[in-house]
Order: sequence, then structure tokens, then C-alpha cells
Amino acid sequence: MDLQGSEQNPEMKEYSSICVGRENDIKRAERMTAVVHDREVTFYHKGEYNIMDMHCYHSGGSLHLGKMEDFDGRPSIVCHCHKYKITLAKGGLHQPIKPKDPSAKPKWCSKGIKQRIHTVTVDNGNIYVTLSNEPFKCDSDFYAWRLQSN
Repeated sequence: MDLQGSEQNPEMKEYSSICVGRENDIKRAERMTAVVHDREVTFYHKGEYNIMDMHCYHSGGSLHLGKMEDFDGRPSIVCHCHKYKITLAKGGLHQPIKPKDPSAKPKWCSKGIKQRIHTVTVDNGNIYVTLSNEPFKCDSDFYAWRLQSN
């Protein structure tokens, strides 16, 4: 995947906060999607707010369709396409390492941050999102900008 070929660089822009809805709505639904400055994002609420790029870094699957589950005490989303576990707070990917003994439980290893995480602010019952401008390329950037131009 050639991330250098992306048309946009998140770290090159300053983004303003955008109101995307009411706090009660996301708490009730537990998840929702929005478009913020032409970037599709998805929200999750499991005791706290988390927001990340909507399309999975691996092949562009819609993460809002994934199953939420707890992984070693961390809320995570499981991509419905290939079952990758992505932590909601950090965007880190965890994959199983299959043991040689088929009866043994698989161990998990981190593959690092793969999914871009954005900032959520709640003010007077409104939810605001500010897109990340962290100075690193994130694998999900490829699909975030690629899919919007189609």
C-alpha cells in the first residue's frame, strides 16, 4: 500500500472542531458515523467516547459494522471483513499468533497503530470532533482519502 501517494496529508492541515450531534444520541446508539472535513469517521461509546477513521486500514471495510468487544480490558472493534481487532482508544491492531499445539489458546501481539484516532469534545450536550493532525502516516489514511474521491 502506497501511503505516500495519498492526495491529502492529515498532519499538513489544521482542522476546526465540527459539531456532529448530541451526546444522548450516541450514548443511546453506542455508535454512529459522520463526515468531518470530507473524512468519514465512526464513533463508539462504551463508557467513554472514541472516534476513528470509518474504513479499516486493511482493506477499507466499514468499521461501524464491526462487533464491539473487550480485549484484555480495552474496548475494541472487530472488523467484520477480516476479524482484525482494533483498540478504540489508540487505534492499535492486535492479531493472534497461532500456537503449534492446536489445543492451546492463541496469544495476541500488537502490530502497532494502524487506525487514525481523532479528538472528541463534549460541550453543553453537543459532540464535537477535531480531526487528528498527528505527524505520522497511519495506514487508515489510505482509505480515508481514497474513498472520498470516488
